[in-house]
Amino acid sequence: WAAPPGSLLGSQARCVSCVVGAAFSGPLLASAPSRYGPGSALDHILGFPQPDSSLAPSVPAVSVHRDEQNLLLVHTPDMPENPRVLRVVLLGAPNAGKSTLSNQLLGRKILLDTPGIISPVKQKRHHLELSLLEDPWKSMESADLVVVLVDVSDKWTRSQLSPQVLQCLTRFSRVPSILVLNKVDCLKQKSVLLELTAALTEGVVNGKKLSIKQALHSHLGTQGPSPATKDPNAHSVRNSQRTGWPYFQEIFMLSALNNKDVNTLKQYLLAQTKPGPWEFHSGVLTSQTPEEICANKIREKLLEYLPEEVPYSVQQRTVMWEEGPSGELVIQQNLLVPKESHMRILIGQKGLLISQIAQEVGRDLMDIFLCDVHIRLSVKLLK
Repeated sequence: WAAPPGSLLGSQARCVSCVVGAAFSGPLLASAPSRYGPGSALDHILGFPQPDSSLAPSVPAVSVHRDEQNLLLVHTPDMPENPRVLRVVLLGAPNAGKSTLSNQLLGRKILLDTPGIISPVKQKRHHLELSLLEDPWKSMESADLVVVLVDVSDKWTRSQLSPQVLQCLTRFSRVPSILVLNKVDCLKQKSVLLELTAALTEGVVNGKKLSIKQALHSHLGTQGPSPATKDPNAHSVRNSQRTGWPYFQEIFMLSALNNKDVNTLKQYLLAQTKPGPWEFHSGVLTSQTPEEICANKIREKLLEYLPEEVPYSVQQRTVMWEEGPSGELVIQQNLLVPKESHMRILIGQKGLLISQIAQEVGRDLMDIFLCDVHIRLSVKLLK
């Protein structure tokens, strides 16, 4: 998500409007007694043993040094005799729980919640990187499975899939997909799940009509053949009026914070793996650089806390990334905004919002890099 630092070198900024720092230290978090974490899907699929956790070293998910990360990326994959692969694309609205679910499946907090599918209008309006428009579609081209995540606790968005998600499912209808209803523990009336399931699937799952007693309105009975047997663009005519997707293969209802719930989904994903060569060494958890991880983590918080279009107007520039005298990671990033109103929103009353963002980012980075982190965020106004 972060713009390359070089793209901001020509920008002019005036006066530092807010500078906030956050330092985090304390005992390092013990790493999981396996390559990817306790109960990790990757550990199970690779057959790695689970040694005594008291003997396990504290290994960070990602090195804080770019050179070390780059070196790991070029390592020859250490595949077992019968390697298996599953390329999964996770789609969902902001705050649906995508990063929480992903991190639970991996057993390590490393995957970040980024904007996902961006419309061409939004990309042009906010002068965003073209990669934001292209990368999600490129991911879909190589996907083996699409997981659509819906936050059932959000009464404003839970009853229909977003136009962007529907567009993605329609364009790549040949790719199998499943529906995951998240945060079901927040629902007081479980009957709501039946209604949501009917609406989000148009009453059809895996080619079969759902048996639900409640009236499902006029769109029930849209049963049709599997999308794999039809042209990928066959649904485009009705897509503008569609609110659900009748081609999901399975439905899962869970809380991403519940290990037992997530394990059920994990076992399903393991069963979908296919024989194939690995692209990376088993020690690689992400192809992002440490700086990209930091920038994306900050961007994730901006999307979480800032309203409407504001987070898309924020430009990021990392101006400091170095090791402190005691081995701590020292980071400073400038957040550049085009309007004073955006600046006031980002800073918050008495600087509370930008301070909270810095604190949460610092804690998350300490979990990822397993070292003390001193992070400083500066809000500046672009001319």
